[in-house]
Amino acid sequence: MMQGNIIGYEINEKTCQISFYNDQQLEPETLESESDNYQIPLIIGKLRDTWAYGKEAKRLVSISEGFTVTRLLERSLDGEKVEFGEDTYEAVWLLSKFIQMSLQAFPKIDGIVFTVPELTEELAKLLRGIAVRMNIDKQHIFIQDYKESFCNYLFYQPKELWQYEAALFCCDRNEIKAYMLRRLKPGLGGGKTTFVTVDEVASAHMKELAAVYPVLNEDKAREADSMFCKFIEGVFDKRIVSSVFLTGEGFENNWYPNALRLLCNGRRAFIGNNLYSKGACFTSYRKMYMQVEDPVYLSDGKLTDQITLNLRVNGQEMWYPIVSWGAQWYESNNQWEVLLEKVEDIELHIESLVQGTVRTEVIPMDKFPRRSEYAMRLMIETLFMDEKTCKIIVRDMGFGEFYPATDFQKEKIIHLGGNDGKFSSMS
Repeated sequence: MMQGNIIGYEINEKTCQISFYNDQQLEPETLESESDNYQIPLIIGKLRDTWAYGKEAKRLVSISEGFTVTRLLERSLDGEKVEFGEDTYEAVWLLSKFIQMSLQAFPKIDGIVFTVPELTEELAKLLRGIAVRMNIDKQHIFIQDYKESFCNYLFYQPKELWQYEAALFCCDRNEIKAYMLRRLKPGLGGGKTTFVTVDEVASAHMKELAAVYPVLNEDKAREADSMFCKFIEGVFDKRIVSSVFLTGEGFENNWYPNALRLLCNGRRAFIGNNLYSKGACFTSYRKMYMQVEDPVYLSDGKLTDQITLNLRVNGQEMWYPIVSWGAQWYESNNQWEVLLEKVEDIELHIESLVQGTVRTEVIPMDKFPRRSEYAMRLMIETLFMDEKTCKIIVRDMGFGEFYPATDFQKEKIIHLGGNDGKFSSMS
C-alpha cells in the first residue's frame, strides 16, 4: 500500500472502485473489496457510534440495525439533508465520509482522478471539493468520464490494440452500449500530437438479459446471444477494429459464447470490470509525470485551444501548456511559480485546433522592479470566466528576504474560440 499514492477512483450511484499505481509492477493494481471482487457498494451507515461503509454498511440493512444511506451522489448534488433520530447530516458530508473511509488504506495521496459515467460541472466541483478537504493538492485532482478513462487505459496498452479503431461494449442487465475509439485526422496541432475521441455508436435494450439473471435461463440466454451477435455485426459493419473490451455486470455470466467467438474473429478481446478505475489511475500518473501529454482525448466539451509559455522545465526549454488541449475549462484554473532570467514581456501562444491558427498575446513587464538574474519570482495564474474566456494573472512573489514582494500585478484576458459545434470537422 505504500506505493498507492496515485489513485484512480471510479464512482457511480451504485458502487465505487479504487485502483492505485504500483511502482514495482509499473501499472495500476485494483483494491479488492472481497476475493475477486473490486466493487465497493456506495452505501454508508452508522451503528451507535461506529461508522461503516460498503459491504459492512450493507450488512446493517440486512440485520435492520442502525441507519444507512444510499444514492449519495444524487443526494449530494441535490443538497439533501439526512435525518436519523436527533441527528441531521448533510448528504455531501456523508459522501465525503464514505470516500475518506474507502481510501483509508492510503494515508498519503499525491494525485487522484475520479471517473464517473457522465461528467458535469456540478459533479466535478463536488468531487474536487471533497478531495481538497482531504488535503490533496488541488492541482493533482482531476475528474473525467468513463470514455476518457477508456482512452487512458488504452494509451498504456500495446499500440497494436488501437492501431485502428478499438471497441468498448458496456452491458448491465438489460442494455448494451457500444463505443468506438478512433484517431482524429492527422496534422492537427502541427502533427506533433495524436488526438483521439470516443463515439457512442449503438445501444440496445435487450429484455432477454433480465431473464438471464440471477439464474441462467438457457432459452433466454441463447436468444440474447443471438441478438448480441446481430448487434455486433451492426457495430462492426465496414469498420476495421483492432481490439474489443467488455465491461459491466451484464457480461458476468457466460450467456454469449457465439457472440464471443464473433468478437474474437481477427481481433483481440478482453473482459473485466476494473477498466475505468485503472484508466483513471493511468490518467493520474500522466498528470503527475508527463510535462506534455500525448495522445490527447478530445470531445465536444473539451478545450480545443492551447495556451503556452516559453519555459525551461527540468532543464529542457519548451513551449509549456498552461492551458491544455483536451482539458475541461472548469478544470483548468491553475497556478505556477516561475523564475525570470531577465525582465522581458511575457509572450503567450494561443493555438486553435479548429481554426488551425497560432496567435501571440503579450503581457507587458516594463514596470516590474529590476532585480538580479533568477531573483525575479512570479506567480502565473489561469482563471477561467467561462468556456471561452481565460484570465491570465501575473504577480510579483518577491525573493525571500532579499526582495520583498511588491504590488506588481498584470492581467490579460484571452478569448478562446472553442469548437462551436465544429468538433466533427476534426474527424
